[in-house]
Amino acid sequence: MGRQVHLEVGGSDFYIDLLFYHLKLRCYVVIELKAGSFEPGYVSKLNMYQNIVNDILRHPDDKKSIGLLLVKSKNKMMVEYSLAGYNNPIGVANWERDITKILPAEFQGILPTIEEIESGIKERNLKSDS
Repeated sequence: MGRQVHLEVGGSDFYIDLLFYHLKLRCYVVIELKAGSFEPGYVSKLNMYQNIVNDILRHPDDKKSIGLLLVKSKNKMMVEYSLAGYNNPIGVANWERDITKILPAEFQGILPTIEEIESGIKERNLKSDS
């Protein structure tokens, strides 16, 4: 669906890092990319994005969106406590620097490159700092 998908909520601007639509599952997949270690606040932000997507973009026949938070590192116990109580399906995973080692051949070239992802993260961080 896109990268840096713009959402405007309550007069504030937000940007979903990556937004996909899974044809077989018939749902949106909201992906947040973080260059550093897991922080509990990331889950809240991802959950908000999912709620907005479910409310604004989702068709009545679609299932609820799935959230995926990709971080450089995580503490499993902290992740478990942070996810407790949320109704939206959210997963937290470590991202691999060289994704080509783990991606099936048919998916290579479809997803953005590592350089594009890192550039997007840096650009987004610069925007949020100003």
